[in-house]
This record gives sequence, structure tokens and C-alpha cells, in this order.
Amino acid sequence: GLMTAADGQVFERNCELVSAVSFFVLLVLPAEEKMVLLVVCALLCLSCWVSFYFILCTVNGSRSYEWNCRLVTLVHGILAVCITAYIGYVDGPWPFTHPGTKNTPLQISAMVVSLGYFIFDMAWCVYFRTEGPVMLAHHTMSILGILLTLWLGESGIEGCAVLFGSEITNPLLQARWFLKQTGRYGSLLGNVVDISFVLLFAVMRIFVGGTMLYCELISPRPRFFIKCGGVAMYALSWVFMVDIVRFAIRKSKSWHKPQRNQQEMVAANGHEGKKD
Repeated sequence: GLMTAADGQVFERNCELVSAVSFFVLLVLPAEEKMVLLVVCALLCLSCWVSFYFILCTVNGSRSYEWNCRLVTLVHGILAVCITAYIGYVDGPWPFTHPGTKNTPLQISAMVVSLGYFIFDMAWCVYFRTEGPVMLAHHTMSILGILLTLWLGESGIEGCAVLFGSEITNPLLQARWFLKQTGRYGSLLGNVVDISFVLLFAVMRIFVGGTMLYCELISPRPRFFIKCGGVAMYALSWVFMVDIVRFAIRKSKSWHKPQRNQQEMVAANGHEGKKD
């Protein structure tokens, strides 16, 4: 495997450390010192993601830089979904009914871990020039949204809900890229991944995301800037959705093209078009 048991234990200890520091930050320190310590934690998480990337580049040196970066993205996506799902469904509060509430230690931990990742990935994308303005805008808004939520000390549950909705489609997106790189994208598995991605994105980012935004806007608790951030992220989801719909249309046309070619071939051989 890419990570040994010892690496897993170190990673687990780092997560426990961030969670413990978040609890300490929330309960003990004054506001200014809280932000200083949160910045330190974010830099610690950033160094962990950077170190993980360079470890992958060393262990998995035969692969490209993008391959290893996408492995980091995949790990972050799975980790973020697991943590934020636990926060929303188990730890609470429920984001649709309690937006604008005070941040909990676990919410702070999840946002700090993701903040470190987004800074790493933003720097990687800018350096290698692999992403367009829409994805860079998404990363920029994610970083600013997390920073604002940490600074205000509230609306962490909405931040975690947005992280969950944004990252739940991430493993499928990375699987699609890896299938392309390994020459398996044209298989049945590639079609299953594409259909699952389109449906999951539409459900989570458009329908569930729209419901979340509505609850955010009608609630008196969240700050105005948080509501503006929610509108901006939802608008960006629609920009992605338009591109995805275009892709789905092209994909459906490519599925019908072989069928039409086969029908034309049959007709050319004289097996179709007979009336008697």
C-alpha cells in the first residue's frame, strides 16, 4: 500500500491533535489568540497535505505530478465527507434547522483540515496551470468562506454542510480521471461513473444545496456575509451544472451514434427497408 500502518497512526494522531487544539481554542482562549492558534493549526494541516503529496511523489514516482495530486484530492474528499457526515447526522446540529449556530470543536477541526487542503490545491493548480477560472473561483470562495466562518466563530454547521455537498461527488470525479488515464473510461464502469456523478451532483449541489440556501436565507441567525457567501457558492454550482448538462448531452449523443451507425450498416446491406 501507499501508506504503512505507522503512517496511518501518525495521521490519526495529527487529527486528534487538531481536534484537541480546536476544543482548547473554543473554550479557553480569547478571540484574538483563538485566530492566531487557528492559523497555526491551518498551517500545520497545510504542511501535512504537502508532506503527503511529496510522499506520494516519492513512493509513486512512476506516475505524473497530477496523478499524485489527485490521490491527495481523493483522500481529502473521502475524509471530508466522512467527518462532515458524522457532524451533520450524528454530532449535530441539523444544518437545515439550526444555521448560524456557534461552531463546535469538531466543526472547527473539519474546516481547518479542509482549509489546509484547499490552500495546497489552489497553490498546486496555479503553479501547474491545470485549472480554469471557474475552479480557481471555487477554491478561492471555499478558502474565504472557511476563514470567515472561523473568524466569526459561528455558522460552522453550514460550512460543514457545504463541504459535504461539495466533496461527496469528488471521488466519482477522480475515478473518472483515473479511468481515462488507465484507458478504461470507455468501459461500462466509465458510463456508470459518469451517470452517478451527474445524478449525484444534480441532487446534492442543486436540489439539496438549494434547500440549504433557502433555510439559510430565511433564518434570522446567520450573518449577512455568510448568506452572501451561500448565494455565491450556489451560483457557482449552477455554473458547474450548465457544463455538466452540456457534457451529458454530448455523452448521450455518443451513445446513440454507434446505434445509428449499426442501423445504417444493416440498411446498406439490404436487410432493412423491405416492405413485402
